[in-house]
Amino acid sequence: MKAAASCCLADGGTCSMSRSGNVWHNAAMESFFSSLKTERIARKVYRTRDQARADAFDYIECFYNPKRRHSTLGYISPVEFERQAGLSKDGVY
Repeated sequence: MKAAASCCLADGGTCSMSRSGNVWHNAAMESFFSSLKTERIARKVYRTRDQARADAFDYIECFYNPKRRHSTLGYISPVEFERQAGLSKDGVY
């Protein structure tokens, strides 16, 4: 764990780690990666890392954010949530 923290700090990052036993710290990211794996990449074989990266980007920008409904947002998409909350920047996402 110390090695990861050192790398993070060396690259100008900020470490964020919860106390032992805090199960909610990483729940949002774990949920996202679970969705990414089951909805997009589990049934695919990528020839290159760039191909996998492009497909993950496509999933996030063309489906997950603009279209996929999220229970934590009242079953609307993140883009729609930001629009309703007035958080979008000139309607550009």
